[in-house]
Amino acid sequence: MLDNSPNPTTAPPQGHSHVHSVETQRQIINRLSRIEGHIRGVKNMVQEDRHCAEVLIQIAAVRGALDRVARMILDEHLTACVARAAEEGNIEAEIEELKAALDRFLP
Repeated sequence: MLDNSPNPTTAPPQGHSHVHSVETQRQIINRLSRIEGHIRGVKNMVQEDRHCAEVLIQIAAVRGALDRVARMILDEHLTACVARAAEEGNIEAEIEELKAALDRFLP
């Protein structure tokens, strides 16, 4: 994702620079923090034996929020990573990575 730590499950392939806007990264992290809180709220609703319809509505809200974060990340990827790859002449490899990620992301 946008984490620049050397985690082998999220790190880009070697020789692949991965730099993103600090502001976009901050916005995404803030949204994920709100989603995290919302998930805890849904968990509490289940523990409190709240009405199923209420819980499902809140789950739909979480899913929508996650979709919006995914859209932000995709937009950042297209404007930063794909554009950079095009400038560097590595567009084919970047497009293949994007296709593989979308295959896992989309149902």
